Amino acid sequence: MLLQEQPWPVIDGLNRDTPVVIPIAAVEQHGHHLPLFTDSMLLGEIVRRIEEGMSDRVLIAPLQWLGNSHHHMDFPGTLSASPRTYLDLLDGLIENIVFHGFRRILLLNGHGGNDVPAKQVVFEVRQRHRQRTDLLLLAATYWALGEKAAASTVGMHQREMGHACEWETSMMLRIAPQLVGDYASLEAIEPGNPFLPATRGWVTKDRSALGHIGWPQLASEEKGEQLFATFTRDANAMLERMRNWDGTSWEG
Repeated sequence: MLLQEQPWPVIDGLNRDTPVVIPIAAVEQHGHHLPLFTDSMLLGEIVRRIEEGMSDRVLIAPLQWLGNSHHHMDFPGTLSASPRTYLDLLDGLIENIVFHGFRRILLLNGHGGNDVPAKQVVFEVRQRHRQRTDLLLLAATYWALGEKAAASTVGMHQREMGHACEWETSMMLRIAPQLVGDYASLEAIEPGNPFLPATRGWVTKDRSALGHIGWPQLASEEKGEQLFATFTRDANAMLERMRNWDGTSWEG
């Protein structure tokens, strides 16, 4: 069920153990060949598929297109909230849902720069409501839910999500090929090893002058459909775990 399409009495009549999904994405550069709205379009398609299969079992909030994209600000068109502003935005959204009585909330993320703020905010909100044992507050990035997308996609070279890469370009070819520019002539920009396993502070131009990271030239519509199917299946599985939670235990 899409929250934005309902009158308030319908929302008021829902079981408060219904999982609530808050999709969070971005508007930012995606190289020379993909549109600025790529992350939001890809997550939007996954959310559409979730709603199509689980419309009677989950409540989905409108997709939040403003993300934490400061590392892409060197590229014109990128729109970004600073990390602390973004934390406050997500905090307020979760508190809205909690105020309305819902107890099971998932921030479903579609942009790498939102990952840390999303994890931090569910931790902070839980501390604020520390006396409650009935709250389930989760943050998850869609491509990390199952971690088997590369293995289950025929012909996939890239082993993990990059940026405007084989994965994202394939998915855009599946849903909006008219918005995909010349990807076949692009050269690969490998992710590299930025002092792993430490986490390095970086901006995109440290890694890529063109804006993409990965192997976009290997993309195909067929790979895109396989990726969408995998990511939707993984998200549905997480939502079923939320639905089946007993309401108090640590285990899920």
